[in-house]
Amino acid sequence: MCLPPEKASELKQIIHNHLLRMDVHGRIREVLAETIKDDEGSVHRPLSEGDFVRALQRRGIIDDVMRDLHFTQQSAPNIDAESPSKPAGHHVDQDSMHLKKTNLDPSRRYLYLQVLGGKAFLEHLQDSEPLPGQVCPTFTLYLHFRNQRFRSKPVPCACEPDLKEGFLLEIHRDSFGDGSKMVDATAMLSMCDAVHLVLIKTDTSGETTLISSYFLDWRMVLGSPSCKTCFAVEMMGVGNESKIPAGVLTVSLELFPPLQETLNTDIIVTQQSLERQRTAEKERLFLVYAKQWWREFLEIRQSHQSKLVKIFAQDENGVNRPVCSYVRVLRAGRLLESPRQAARFVSLLAHERASVVGGGGKQEQWCTLMAFLCRGKGDCEDHATLLCSLLLGFGLDAYVCVGTKVNSGPHTWVLTRGTDGSITFWESLTAHRYLHRPIDPDAPPLVPQPKPSSPYRTVGCVFNHQTLLANCQPSDALELCVFDFQNQSRWKAMSEEALKSVCAPGSTSSLPPLPPLCASSLDPAEVSNHLELEMRFLVSEHRKDLDLATVWDDHLSYLLSSALTAYEMERCTGVSCGNEEFQDAVRRAVPDGHTFKGFPIHFLHRNARRAFATCLRLYIVPFTLTV
Repeated sequence: MCLPPEKASELKQIIHNHLLRMDVHGRIREVLAETIKDDEGSVHRPLSEGDFVRALQRRGIIDDVMRDLHFTQQSAPNIDAESPSKPAGHHVDQDSMHLKKTNLDPSRRYLYLQVLGGKAFLEHLQDSEPLPGQVCPTFTLYLHFRNQRFRSKPVPCACEPDLKEGFLLEIHRDSFGDGSKMVDATAMLSMCDAVHLVLIKTDTSGETTLISSYFLDWRMVLGSPSCKTCFAVEMMGVGNESKIPAGVLTVSLELFPPLQETLNTDIIVTQQSLERQRTAEKERLFLVYAKQWWREFLEIRQSHQSKLVKIFAQDENGVNRPVCSYVRVLRAGRLLESPRQAARFVSLLAHERASVVGGGGKQEQWCTLMAFLCRGKGDCEDHATLLCSLLLGFGLDAYVCVGTKVNSGPHTWVLTRGTDGSITFWESLTAHRYLHRPIDPDAPPLVPQPKPSSPYRTVGCVFNHQTLLANCQPSDALELCVFDFQNQSRWKAMSEEALKSVCAPGSTSSLPPLPPLCASSLDPAEVSNHLELEMRFLVSEHRKDLDLATVWDDHLSYLLSSALTAYEMERCTGVSCGNEEFQDAVRRAVPDGHTFKGFPIHFLHRNARRAFATCLRLYIVPFTLTV
């Protein structure tokens, strides 16, 4: 069989990578040493190639290599197959629990990152070894690198967790003209994109906790012999514990294919130092400008001192960053189809404030988008910045509002401005929308005024990825606020150039990269059926304790699925539909003399016991049939 040169090169690369992964060369050396040693005690004769091959066959090495070596087409969907210059595999959440064969492109460069284990997670020092089949808390490691996301399989929490995973990261060029060319050492040295590692702990009830968020500079591998290096990564805590180590991960980095000539270590250190210096200088200049801008804002009115004007916010690592850097233009591809569906998606992420050791009020902690998505929950600021990013991706003029709620403390939500001047508020925690109609304080007393429709009381500032505006109006009461951002007597704007110097993508090396959204790895039908079986069991056991029999009507259960679909559609679109068909079907299914009673409840988790406990507290069982 004759292969074209490019296919032959690809075949050689696959075999080479496979032999490296199995450490076949090391095993061959061991067999060779043993064969020579055994041959010394026998009759002296030259060791032939056939003897050595038979020794490899006896130890099963050849069978192992041939059994695991497969030449198949890539089973993953071909993303953007029509554009070979565009790297494939982005926007795909690689689940390590479902391994896929990958054909390496010999014209591209890859970074193979291996996690070889963890140690010194002292919080779990006293944890006992879990028994086989026992449900226990787990660690999951998430990675993001240049628009690629990966996830490890969960492992039991321990002082030395068995986190052993390998991730193949593609190193591609940013420009589409050179996207199909293999990156060289100089191009890789200029890439300041770090590998973002996020460690999440999941307890036995399914609750997630952010353990650590670490940005790994991988470029030291460019100066390592054979383009391979291994080192320990100290994973620091988050929030108040950001200066305290949470644990240590042993990480190995390797370039495929390796560089012909590695870089001098001094060159890499100098490049990193120059990037840090440029970033520090930009941040220093912005801080000087921000202080001057704030002084000018206070000179307008002394009462501005009490307004909620947010310029900087602290992330999970305790780093102060401009609030505008938390918002980016985020396009969800085909995952989200409309702005309202985006609002529904954000509202499904649970709301949880950052914990404070010992109490004492709310701890403010704005999370990076990667940490927020991996954890699956966060504070109102995390929800608002994500929703604003998605609405900007859908082409809306969106801003994050910082203010207060009625009968509550500080709060953030999202505002969009229509081309007709209309103002709409979006509550990111619930996906509710409110149309803003300001009160005219100069109107005659008899003129009817609009009643407040939103739950918000005051607004101090608004911002997005390019703009930050402080409220200069005499009162920060929302009902009196006019959102005419071009009017400098009402809103004081920060310089867009100053914001761009520290908030624009690629402006500083300390700016976290924007991760893509990924499709869910869950099968909705399978999860729904499993949850229904668990709920049925809990209801039956509860009624058995009350000496009540339970009979399930599978036909009626099927009819209720249309109601749940209608409820979800109403949450996404704001339009109710299908109610007439559902009522008619239920009337035909319920026997004479019986009454159907049902009440929908929305949960942000899949824990059947917690859901059933909530139903009992409300004295209802979802969709019950009573006589």
